[in-house]
Amino acid sequence: MERELFEHYLTDESRRGPVVDGAFTGAAGGAACGDLSRVSFLVECGRVREVTFDAEGCGATKAATAAVAELVDGEPVLGAALIDVDTVDAAIGGLTPAKRHAAQLATDALHRALQGVASSDLNLDPAGRGVGDPPEEPPRNLRRRGVSHSPNRRVAVAMSGGVDSAVAALLAREEGAEVVGITVKLWSDPETDGAKACCSPEAVLGARGLAHQLGIPHFTLDLEEDFRRRVVDRFIGGYAEGSTPNPCILCNGEVRLAAMVDLAERLGAERLLTGHYARIVEDDEGPLLATAADTAKDQSYMLAALPTELLGRLDFPLTELTKPEVREIAARHGLAVARKAESQDLCFLAGQGKRGFLRRHGGLRERDGAIVDSAGRTLGRHRGHHDFTVGQRRGIGVSAPEALYVLATDAAANTVTVGTRAELETRSVRVRDAVLHREGSSVDSVKLRYRSRALPATVSAAGKGLHPNLDVELGEAFPGVAPGQTAVLMAGERIVGHGTIAD
Repeated sequence: MERELFEHYLTDESRRGPVVDGAFTGAAGGAACGDLSRVSFLVECGRVREVTFDAEGCGATKAATAAVAELVDGEPVLGAALIDVDTVDAAIGGLTPAKRHAAQLATDALHRALQGVASSDLNLDPAGRGVGDPPEEPPRNLRRRGVSHSPNRRVAVAMSGGVDSAVAALLAREEGAEVVGITVKLWSDPETDGAKACCSPEAVLGARGLAHQLGIPHFTLDLEEDFRRRVVDRFIGGYAEGSTPNPCILCNGEVRLAAMVDLAERLGAERLLTGHYARIVEDDEGPLLATAADTAKDQSYMLAALPTELLGRLDFPLTELTKPEVREIAARHGLAVARKAESQDLCFLAGQGKRGFLRRHGGLRERDGAIVDSAGRTLGRHRGHHDFTVGQRRGIGVSAPEALYVLATDAAANTVTVGTRAELETRSVRVRDAVLHREGSSVDSVKLRYRSRALPATVSAAGKGLHPNLDVELGEAFPGVAPGQTAVLMAGERIVGHGTIAD
């Protein structure tokens, strides 16, 4: 540790003081270690102003927090967002491993304040520029660390901490763009395994570390309240009513991507890039989503509810790549996430079962009910209709000469109706709250589940726009049309509409 630098910051009281009115504030630390770091500042014209700090505990925490306050004062917000533990550690002359936590606390306090900035409605581009405007001077932290700066093109990347978004950022950087990372925090629950969830506090820390490893400024958007109201509450309500909602489609279509696009624009970025496997194509009427080159990883179904007006501000740089190619790119650049396993759970269910989640958050407890056949005969018992989904085969708990499937659930009667595959199959589907981006006559297929193939289909005559109900006729029988799931209407490889499968 260089004592001179350390002593300078340890005794620096120039910015120590109370929180200024209207300031963004972040704090980290507390009872476990006895150290506390707090950083506060205003943002004016995209720059950090009137920084104050406070710190309690060991001298290293006080010095690290004072250093952060000095580093960000007068900087563009983008420069502040690039500061990481190594930046703070170097600023105070290097900490011993036992004291490095002090730099972590000060860095966390800064980024929690920046989280408030990201969630505001402020213009965060210090030059207030638009695409094609004259370049501005790169932030001091970018210059200090030798990060390439391309002032004519700035893009934001939605970073989850996984390999796909990391490679999306890498590819943009290699093309010469100035890249900014954005991560959304959607869910915080002690029962959730944060290491397996894409939008947990742990995931945010991982994504921030990855962004800084790539030399990319990082911002966190806290959307937990909106996510709970618009996604989780509807998920719980759907199961309570006997349907099977698709929360990922709701989240992508209504919550996180629109919020990240808004932040990207306020940062002066021309587009938001994501690591999704999908394409954006143009026809005579504008942009539409389309399936990805790697059909095994195609995620266009999960993006189907995106408003078409957002598509012009999005880009999917992995669209022509396969997953093995993406992992190889990450490994070539030495990223630890190159071999990171993919989460298979919903982000708010990671590490816990659906039954326990619905009980804890929705009050849906075990309730004895009958398993019946299509004639109403009782075949067995169950512990709650919300444990079952139409089309389900495993876990029914009833023996029969041939395989049984869930045909329907009745929330009011708390019954589960089961039957044969032949009884399950249907050739018509009613869709509610449907959106058509093109004329109904263009629909030639429909996808009824994420992992299922698109089926030949036509829809009842309808024009573009919103439709309370829409009838979809299938060209072949499909087993397991589940109420609450999303029907994605397609014209070839293009998505031209979507709606929720009705009871």
